[in-house]
Amino acid sequence: MAVRCLITAGPTREYFDPVRFISNPSSGRMGYALAAAARDAGWTVDLVSGPVSLPEPAGVMLYPVVTAEEMMRQADALFGPCDVLLMCAAVSDWRPALRQPSKLKKDGRGLTVELEPVPDILAALAARRRAGQVLVGFAAETEDVEANARLKLDRKGVDLVAANSVAGPDGAFGSDTNALILLGRDGYRLGIGPASKAEVARCLVAEVATLLAAR
Repeated sequence: MAVRCLITAGPTREYFDPVRFISNPSSGRMGYALAAAARDAGWTVDLVSGPVSLPEPAGVMLYPVVTAEEMMRQADALFGPCDVLLMCAAVSDWRPALRQPSKLKKDGRGLTVELEPVPDILAALAARRRAGQVLVGFAAETEDVEANARLKLDRKGVDLVAANSVAGPDGAFGSDTNALILLGRDGYRLGIGPASKAEVARCLVAEVATLLAAR
């Protein structure tokens, strides 16, 4: 069976003037490891990536984006024909409500920036899924990792949520290793790692392949 996989990776940046933005420390390594693992499994891979300092994976179609809005548009355009969605990107949850057209000058006073929520990419895609697609969300948490991930599983309407901790120096952000708790319906739970992100990605892709084959 030919499988087409859509993966999002890395952070997004939400600018409040031309040179300053809100973001997070995601390196994109987990998403890129998933792209390599999916490619090695023989899948066709579309990789929508926020700004990272990683080489383009061979054998993968890379679509660079910057903001959550750009990621939403690109993922939406690629979602229809995909069989598997791995929503690994660490999307910034908020963006400045107003983007200034020129650099804000420091004047010795404080600055207040009003924020608004960015589009919920995973929920929007899940709302128009077709039969047979497998959707996997990621939950990067600093506390109550599993409990918060279960809430996301119910709220987003996906098949699986891969939860990991990003708290402290041992968190997943910027690391070469990761540990996931994979959660699904009907009490499904699988721990993966701690191991290299490449190994974690291979295990996750294998689990998704098993789920896809059962559809």
